[in-house]
Amino acid sequence: MKKNRWISKRLGALCLMGIVLASAMSCNTAGKPGSNLILDEDDSEKVVNLFGPMEKSKPGVDNVARNAFDQTISKAEEQLGLTVEYRIYTAENYKEKTYDDVVLDRVRSDMDDFYLLNPDTIQTLGEEGRLLDLSDLDCVENLRDVVKMANTIDGKLVAIPQEIAAYGLFVNKDMFDQYDLQLPNTPEEFLECCRVFKEHGIETPIGANRWWLECFVFAQAFADLYNGGNSEAEIEALNSGTAKYSDYMRPGFEFLKELIDKGYVDAAAAYTYEAIEGEGPDFLAQKTPIVMAYWGAANAETAYGKPDFNLQVIGFPSSRGQMPVVTITGYGVAVNAEHQEDTLKVLEVILSDESLQLYTEINRVISPSKNVQVNCVPALEPLNDRIQDNIYVLASNASMKVEQWGNTCLIVRNLLNGATVDECMAEFDRLQEESLKEQE
Repeated sequence: MKKNRWISKRLGALCLMGIVLASAMSCNTAGKPGSNLILDEDDSEKVVNLFGPMEKSKPGVDNVARNAFDQTISKAEEQLGLTVEYRIYTAENYKEKTYDDVVLDRVRSDMDDFYLLNPDTIQTLGEEGRLLDLSDLDCVENLRDVVKMANTIDGKLVAIPQEIAAYGLFVNKDMFDQYDLQLPNTPEEFLECCRVFKEHGIETPIGANRWWLECFVFAQAFADLYNGGNSEAEIEALNSGTAKYSDYMRPGFEFLKELIDKGYVDAAAAYTYEAIEGEGPDFLAQKTPIVMAYWGAANAETAYGKPDFNLQVIGFPSSRGQMPVVTITGYGVAVNAEHQEDTLKVLEVILSDESLQLYTEINRVISPSKNVQVNCVPALEPLNDRIQDNIYVLASNASMKVEQWGNTCLIVRNLLNGATVDECMAEFDRLQEESLKEQE
């Protein structure tokens, strides 16, 4: 299926919000689109080439995300006696091309050895057969099932991350306590909380932006699919067309429409708000009790890391209770990588439990390894408990023929602009029909 250009921009924006694997629009370096950004390597030195959004940390530069990754890369360089060269993306050098646009071009042109990939590019390149199957790496044995499920295409594990990105509801527990409200588990309980807040003069109970309202949809659409013990069969039914995405998505869209109609979400404001920048000030000022954000926002002082109230991060309401929404990115190796053998050795080091423990301790994120646990801040414990119990839904799954995260975000924005639920469902049907035609 052709990927809409906006999807790449959306995922780039997601990365900009601080999810470690892609501050994709930020670093500075020299270079031109479509060309390598470093000089030819010295043949006497073993080199592996990584294309990504971050340059190596410079002395005296305090960047936690880069420091965590660089330390794992340094371990690989020392153990293997080689150098990992960073080839860098910058929006300035690539003009109108997004990070994802450039990654696609470079992988298709065999320009680098391995790449930091967003979910939509993992899906595209995996379906094109341009990414190596990583299933035989020793580290795969320790991966959580969610990672393998999300990044497996046609039986091949084509990408592995150093962290799992999780989204949840950030709630002001003090405001809930003020009105004797329990934290909601189901859509019905959530609506009741919003009703009480509204009746007590809180004009807009939910602070929303144009990117993350789709998490409400995913939680309700896929709660049973991912937690009912029949995931593979249900996904196959969707891919074959015997089941419809619109049937899964309808309850979530009807829920969002009710939130909008009752004034619990300001649709006009949400459509113009950038994530955290728009709704964040009112949440921190305790004018609204609920927002949605990614895991790292609870750690970042520039986001919600130091609120003046009891912050709790919980899952989105669903028929199965509070439901974390998870996206998976990862490192992929080009099928035609020039230094393929050494590249796989590098991945074995940086994705080992030892390296992932180091990475997790520095960044305080959820590890892809089931053997590595995060020592998270208290606010994140409710969300983390659910994930550790393997309760979650995936918002990005490369085995699904219709791309989920970006397409759903766009259709939610149609709803914010006044589209009916039926019109939104018709768009899902169109996307599914398009994917079925491409499989013929």
